[in-house]
Amino acid sequence: MDHAIKRRSFLKLAGLGGAIYVSGLSGWASAAATAGSAYQDFFFVQLSDTHWGFEGAPNPDAHGTLQKAVKAVNSLEQQPDFIVFTGDLTHTTDDPQERRKRLREFKEIVADLKVKDVRFMPGEHDASLDNGAAYQEFFGKTHYSFEHKGVHFIVLDNVSDPAGSIGEAQLAWLAAELQPLPADANIVVFTHRPLFDLYPQWDWATRDGAKAVELLMPHANVTVFYGHIHQEHHHMTGHIAHHAAKSLIFPLPAPGSQPKRTPLAWDDAYPYRGLGYREIEAEAAPKTDFKIVELPLQKG
Repeated sequence: MDHAIKRRSFLKLAGLGGAIYVSGLSGWASAAATAGSAYQDFFFVQLSDTHWGFEGAPNPDAHGTLQKAVKAVNSLEQQPDFIVFTGDLTHTTDDPQERRKRLREFKEIVADLKVKDVRFMPGEHDASLDNGAAYQEFFGKTHYSFEHKGVHFIVLDNVSDPAGSIGEAQLAWLAAELQPLPADANIVVFTHRPLFDLYPQWDWATRDGAKAVELLMPHANVTVFYGHIHQEHHHMTGHIAHHAAKSLIFPLPAPGSQPKRTPLAWDDAYPYRGLGYREIEAEAAPKTDFKIVELPLQKG
């Protein structure tokens, strides 16, 4: 895959470093790369938990971090097929006008991304106080699906319900989405919260996530990308791989590693430590494979 090799070489030469390659993960092999398949190589970028509007010591550059991420993605040697933000675009506010102001400002900043195919979803900070009403004014539906080069992408909303549920209506929609897909279809799911019980004591779970996993389980090639926990994390439920992304505002502690879910302190010696974004490469040849490339956010 020439373009991937060139991109990796560029990252190394550019000194961006910190890239981690995760390949050969169980559940990632696709049966879609067959003769006549629409499947093709591509890659996309995941950014998460930007929390626009946050102010505080855990990130003294809270007003500049999102712009740095936009600049970093725009600086990639090769632009991704599309970009996805996995929730918490803005930081919680009780003021509906301020909520809309933050959503508007966020949208204006990310409009500078070179790639215009940008997918959004809400996090609980965007949507749980008004059931996603303000979010939908700016970004449309909170759950939807789309196709890209032979992969069926499904965006689930597990945050507009303040109780952290997907809800029966959306689960019925998910079942209808999956019903016509073959058992070996290549499926990628985007959520904000984890669909499994990572650490419910810290609200790191989806109340009815097990029902969504049960619906996905008959399909052999399913991968879930999510945000919410502000750190890289990998987990398997059966053959389904789940991958959490770092945030763009402040890192959070490992599940259960300290009494409270408080942000990790900013380190002046290593600014932006724990913040980052990721590329996801989908390669169809010589055998279908997906690779995660973690990229740190850096000063400058």
